[in-house]
This record gives sequence, C-alpha cells and structure tokens, in this order.
Amino acid sequence: MIAAHRNEGIFTPPDTRGTILSPGYIGGVDWGGIVFDEQRQRVIAAVNHLPMVVTLIPPESLERDARSGDFPRSEFARQAGTPYAMRREALLSPWGLPCTAPPWGSLVSVDLRRNRIVWQVPLGSTESIGPWFAPTREFGTPNMGGPIATAGDLVLVAAAMDSYFRAFDIETGRELWKYHLPAGGQSTPMTYRAGRNQRQFVVICAGGHGGLGTPHGDYVIAFALPAFPSPGS
Repeated sequence: MIAAHRNEGIFTPPDTRGTILSPGYIGGVDWGGIVFDEQRQRVIAAVNHLPMVVTLIPPESLERDARSGDFPRSEFARQAGTPYAMRREALLSPWGLPCTAPPWGSLVSVDLRRNRIVWQVPLGSTESIGPWFAPTREFGTPNMGGPIATAGDLVLVAAAMDSYFRAFDIETGRELWKYHLPAGGQSTPMTYRAGRNQRQFVVICAGGHGGLGTPHGDYVIAFALPAFPSPGS
C-alpha cells in the first residue's frame, strides 16, 4: 500500500500515483491553536501525526469518482487553472486505523527557553473508533481543537476522536481527570469567573465533526467546583 505511492521527503509534489504527505493536511499543529504558559515560558499544543495521500486525477473523473462509492473516506476538489482535480484521504489500513505507528495524536509541552520538549503524552484512545476486535488503547488519535490552561496548573483539552474531555497536570503531562462528552468535542474550551463568589467555570461545545466521524450533537457543557460562601455572607 505504501510502496505504491510517492514520497521523497516533505516537499514531494502531488502526483498521479498518489503522494504521501507527512504531516498530513490536518497538521502537525494546524487546527487547534496553542497555550502559552507565561510563567514557565512553555507552549502546549495538540499535535497530529497522521499521514495523508493526495492523488491528482483527470477533472472529468471527479464527479464520477466522488459518486461511485469506491472512495468512501476521500475528499475531492477541483484545481483551478490546472489540468487536474484532486483526491485526498488519510493513509489508513484495511481496518480503518492509520498505517503509521502510534501515537496518532499527542499533547506536547515545549520549553521555549531551552528549545526542548518537556513532556508529550498520547491524546485520546481507540475507544469506539477501532475495529470491533481491537482492544482499547491510549494510542492518541487525530484531533481538532485546542487546549487551554488555568492558574491552577491544569491543561484542559477535548479534541480527540474518543469524545473525552480531559485535564492534565501542566508540569508533568499526567492525566488527572476525564469526562465522556455526549458528542465529539472538536472545539477549544473556555474558562471564566462569574457571580458574587467569582466561581470559576469551564465550558466546552460538543457538536461532533463530520470529517473525523465523531458523534454529532448540539451541546454546551459547563463544569465548576462547588461554590463557597462569599466573605461576610
């Protein structure tokens, strides 16, 4: 499968044989944004490790191929001003999992002072996305959505394909908590304080993502610690 395609490095041009792009068009770090921890001078980002295949096709075959059902995981596009159209898809095995070794998605902390990775952990599991016979593993999944950080030294992120919202220790990358959302959490959470007690809330939208195939929905979900009485009340 891999040998049939073309790849001579990161700048290999698209080809009629199919060109392997690594990283693929969802990144690296493309779709989620980053956290900048000013105190520690670190950047924390959700990263994808998912190669793609881009194939140049005759423009007259675009509509036929798109409707044929022969390419259920592919996207098609015209290439204005060129004699080609384009087909692209993730480089997947017959079981629907990436051909490359995991992790397929990571949460990564980078020290800007020392120009080095402090920690990196898989982001997401194969729960509900792998073939029925495969056990669930914390292999990391492709992700779309960014992290946020709090003054309490937490990194909060959903983004992965298993629909979990997670909290990590900003110092070590250790997972501290997770919550299964009712739909895919391909969004960036937010946090704010409100009310007389200035109680802190964390809110995320869970709507799913067609391209990643996560469950669709229409949810806004808020989390908060228990409220404490305000001084003098």
